[in-house]
Amino acid sequence: MRVKELLESWQQAASAPQPVERLTLELDAHQAARLRALVEMFPGKRREDIAHDLLQSALQELEARLPYVPGDRVIGEDELGDPIFEDVGPAPTYHALTRKHLSHTGT
Repeated sequence: MRVKELLESWQQAASAPQPVERLTLELDAHQAARLRALVEMFPGKRREDIAHDLLQSALQELEARLPYVPGDRVIGEDELGDPIFEDVGPAPTYHALTRKHLSHTGT
């Protein structure tokens, strides 16, 4: 979810909470003030929900920006018949580790 969509969703009715893993965060004074400002701006949202949504948006943004690094191995062809090279950048490792951790949670 992009930040613009996130702001729009906060302005709409709250959705049912989803099960989440508990995480304790330490915020410096500036980060805490910024989070409190958002809570005050969107009184229908709990601080935990806003922090969760921000983290979710940041992770989606990070995933979208992981660079593609072409390797030497051809793994297919595109619609024009040009070779598609294996991605040897950080994305395959990130996705594999995400799947590994999801399998440990049973999700």
